[in-house]
Amino acid sequence: MNTTGAKVGRAWFVLFTLAWLAIWTVQLTPVQLLLPDQLDTPGGAGTWVYGVVYSGIVLGVGGLAGVIAGPLSGALSDRTRSRWGRRRPWAVGASWLAAACLVLTGLAEGPWPIGLAWTGVSIGIAVASAAFTALIADQLPESQRGGASAAASSSQAVGIVLGVGAVVLLGLTVLAGYLTLAVFIAVVGTVTAAALPDPQPDAVQRPARERRGVPWESLRDRDFAWVVAGRFVTNVGNALPTTLFLFFLMYGLGEKKAQAEDDLLLVIVVYTVFVVLASVLAGWRSDRTGARRGLTVLSALVQALAAIVILVAPSLTTTMVAAAVLGVGYGAFSTVGLAFAADRLPHPDDHARDLGLVNTSAALGQLVGPLVGAGLVALVGGFWLLLIVSTVLSAAGGLISGLARESRSSRRPDPARR
Repeated sequence: MNTTGAKVGRAWFVLFTLAWLAIWTVQLTPVQLLLPDQLDTPGGAGTWVYGVVYSGIVLGVGGLAGVIAGPLSGALSDRTRSRWGRRRPWAVGASWLAAACLVLTGLAEGPWPIGLAWTGVSIGIAVASAAFTALIADQLPESQRGGASAAASSSQAVGIVLGVGAVVLLGLTVLAGYLTLAVFIAVVGTVTAAALPDPQPDAVQRPARERRGVPWESLRDRDFAWVVAGRFVTNVGNALPTTLFLFFLMYGLGEKKAQAEDDLLLVIVVYTVFVVLASVLAGWRSDRTGARRGLTVLSALVQALAAIVILVAPSLTTTMVAAAVLGVGYGAFSTVGLAFAADRLPHPDDHARDLGLVNTSAALGQLVGPLVGAGLVALVGGFWLLLIVSTVLSAAGGLISGLARESRSSRRPDPARR
């Protein structure tokens, strides 16, 4: 843990943001566009539901692999001692694993080969995420963690626009899209991991006996467990509508595929703008005050309102409005929630392992969401039940996060109130 209080400079934040931009772009572009395109099953009455189900299964299985790989690789990187650093070897290796499996996913045909290749992508992304997330606690004082969390969170929305925009506006085929993403993560992941500092931990370590344990050992800490659980549930609530937007536009609003892809890009742009704004403002506010719990709960409740907007009057216009509301809620939640989790880490020598759990809980929520959503759509043959469940889970996730106590050391007086 950064105990010196020394702040990092602008170059660190630029590199950290680029790393997360690559991670989110290669994870969410297939989720939003390429995988639904590969797995879509248009045709006779009702057959489109099978495409939704296939998509949900593929993403769900990949998510389960990621939830194991993230914390496990984090625990291993906490113990890594090499001349290249602790986090760097894992970040570089995972970036290349994701790149190779992206190529395989683009070449695959049929749900099972696609699912197997995508599982490799999910593992690579989970391992890289654990390595980069650990840098927040490794190198930053608490007064900069909100800013770093904002960089990671806002990169998520920007990554979706970058990836989907490139595929749609450049008219890339599915295979060309995957190849582009593979090159992107291989190059950016390697360069940022090499350029970011990766100092060895202090010489004084806890005895080896005390440091042994399963990757989820820290969940025995009640406050940390509430943060992780709330992050997972809220992300499921977010993923229910966002990962099935293309299917909703085609089969919920009745748009043709080409029009739906164009409108999907517009919806994502709106979502991105508000995610970025909310991330920056919420991260800045939480760093100034140190009070993260209340903002975490409030932002999840705002996210819960988004699905209600579509449910009341489903149309492209209300979908745009809902995307804005969803962006505000999720942008603030993902930023402040990550900083809140970094403040609540129970073990100072297990940053990558514990933040791997935090990060994987969010990623798993984003990947399990489509599986749950697919089941809800198949159950009623439409999207109304999915929207109701999204509202309930978003609110529940915020309330669960609020059960964790605020870190006393993180609370600081607001200079504006002096």
